[in-house]
Amino acid sequence: MTSTRAERDAALHSDADRPSRREQILRAAAQLFAERGARAVGVDDVGAAVGVTGPAIYRHFASKDAMLAEMLVRISERLLAGGSERVAEAGDDAAAQLRALIAFQVDFALDNPALITVQDRDLGSLAESDSAEVRRLQRRYVEVWVAVLARVHPADDAATCRARAHAVFGLINSTPHSAGRLGRPAMSDLLVRMAWSAATA
Repeated sequence: MTSTRAERDAALHSDADRPSRREQILRAAAQLFAERGARAVGVDDVGAAVGVTGPAIYRHFASKDAMLAEMLVRISERLLAGGSERVAEAGDDAAAQLRALIAFQVDFALDNPALITVQDRDLGSLAESDSAEVRRLQRRYVEVWVAVLARVHPADDAATCRARAHAVFGLINSTPHSAGRLGRPAMSDLLVRMAWSAATA
């Protein structure tokens, strides 16, 4: 039987409460990379953050670069899958699809400030093949937004809709710098309203 999104989200939250050692390593690495930059963090630093020796990390990842690559590829996969799902669930109404995308991106940004920072700052540190995969996934996610924005703004060409999407991302993804100024519900509400205004201006 096919599960509902609520059931899948509940399962994900359950998994989040019992993260695997691999997931613990990725979370710790994301936080350290966000604080110091990936180049300034060593494998021993990540190991210490999860309570293991540096060499024990190599049972899960071949290198620090492998950690960074998996981290950024997974971010991009999650955004593409989640955004596509929200659009499908919103039905045929373009405004409802846009609201769903905005809510999804706001939740993602508020839940993952370290990942947002790492993605913005350290994407250039990836090997060429990994960087190409991340950018391919990111372009597909942007095109999910472009398709919706083109329906909301039928007079706009694709380039304008793409620029609009990136502007909205910039607003929402500012959360690592601004989220601490308000509680989560108030910040979420503010970002949703601001992003809606920007997307429909």
